[in-house]
Amino acid sequence: MVETHDLIASDKVEGTRVYGADGKRIGSIERLIIGKQSGQVAYAVLGFGGFLGIGEDHYPIPWTKLSYDEELGGYRTELTREQVEKAPKYRSDDEYDWNRENGRLIYDYYGVPPYWM
Repeated sequence: MVETHDLIASDKVEGTRVYGADGKRIGSIERLIIGKQSGQVAYAVLGFGGFLGIGEDHYPIPWTKLSYDEELGGYRTELTREQVEKAPKYRSDDEYDWNRENGRLIYDYYGVPPYWM
């Protein structure tokens, strides 16, 4: 797929670095969670911690909290790493239950309206 200025393939988003409010790397996008009905990206799941990907924690962040920064070649958020570390998360060996109750916890933590509203 040839990228445009506005579009990118989802497999190219995975692995992209995410930078915090201080410009330092927080982690990388492990996966995107997409609404089945809307087709909209609901979450970017950041992975960090652990060693060589083992024991990493996964942090679902509302997609609206990220914006692409061409200079950094990655996504930027106004959040700090410390804020993300205190957010709802799941372990790499766990499957997360993407229900609305858990979604509400995530969106409430980040202070943005849920993707389904």
